[in-house]
Amino acid sequence: MQKYKQLDLKARHQIKALLQAGHSQTKIAQIIGVHKSTVSRELSRNVPTRGPYANEYRPEAAQRKTNQRHRNKRKHCRFTEDLKEDAIQWLTTEKLSPELISGRWNVQGTGGVSHEAIYQWIWRGKASKDPVTAGLYKHLKHGRRRRKRGNYNDSRGVLCGRVGIEQRPKVVGERTRLGDLEADFMMGKAHKSALLVITDRATLLTRLKKVTSRQADCTEAAIEQMLGRVPKAFIKTLTLDNDKGFANHQSIGRTLDANVYFTRPYTSQDKGTVENRIGVIRQFFPKGTDLREVSERQIKTVERHLNNRPIRKFDYLSPIQQTLKHRAVALVT
Repeated sequence: MQKYKQLDLKARHQIKALLQAGHSQTKIAQIIGVHKSTVSRELSRNVPTRGPYANEYRPEAAQRKTNQRHRNKRKHCRFTEDLKEDAIQWLTTEKLSPELISGRWNVQGTGGVSHEAIYQWIWRGKASKDPVTAGLYKHLKHGRRRRKRGNYNDSRGVLCGRVGIEQRPKVVGERTRLGDLEADFMMGKAHKSALLVITDRATLLTRLKKVTSRQADCTEAAIEQMLGRVPKAFIKTLTLDNDKGFANHQSIGRTLDANVYFTRPYTSQDKGTVENRIGVIRQFFPKGTDLREVSERQIKTVERHLNNRPIRKFDYLSPIQQTLKHRAVALVT
C-alpha cells in the first residue's frame, strides 16, 4: 500500500497544470507519486464553491489554507489532564517541587513531563489568570520565578570565607554520629520575627530560640546561647544556608570548635533535616503567625513536643531517646 504523502506547493502547481491538461484524479496521483485519495481530498478541501474563484483550484491559496489548518489543529499533548490533576494535588497538599513531581512520575513509570514543563505551565497559569492554575505559583518554594538550574549566583551576596557543602566530610551524610548540626531561620509574619532552629542530623534533636533580629551579631549570640552548654565532643559540624544572618560563621566556628559549611544557594535539600523539622514546627506556628506575640514558654513547649515526638525511622523512639542511645555508644567507644 502506498504511504500517505503530504503535498507541498510544488506538487500543488503540478496538480493545477495536470487538471488544465484534462487528466483524471487517478492519473494525476500516479504522475506526482501520491495516493489518489490525497488528490481527491486536496480538491475537495481547497477548491472554493462560492465567490469569484468558485470551482477554481489555486495552488497558493490551497497552501495557505493547509498551513492554517495545521496551525489550528490540536497537537498531541503529553501533559494530560490526569497529569495536571496529579501536579495540582502534589503541589498544594504535599508541597512537592516540580522536580520532585517529575521524579515521582518517573518512579511510577507514568512517563509524565519534565520539571521545566511544569514550571512553564505554572507561570502560564499565573499570567493568564486561569481560575485553576493562577495560584499554583504560591506553592513553589520561593513563590516566584526560580533561578535556572546551575545558576547559583546569589543576589544576597557571597559570605566572606564560606566553605561549600561539597567540602563537608562524607561521614556527615551517613547520619551515624552526634554533632552534625543544621541551622536555619523560620520566619514569622511579614518577616518581622523569626525562630532560629538547630537540628542534629543523626537524632533530629532540635533547639529553638526566638530572635528579634537576624543581624549577624545577634545570630551569633543566639547560637552560642543555644549550644553553649553542649559538650564540645557533641558538636562537630554546622551546616548553614547563605542568609547574611550567618555572616559571623568564622567566629561561630571558633567558639564552638566546629567546622562550618554552607549549602548551595536556593538548594533547600542541602539542609533537608532542619527543613523537615521546620515543617513540623509550622503545625504549631502556621505561616502568618506573628512570632513577636509568641511567648518563650510557648516556644519551649513546642521544643519539648518536638523532641518527644515518636519518629518512625527510629522505630518510634523520640529524638531525645535516640540522642541518649548515641551518647551511650559514644561514651563506651
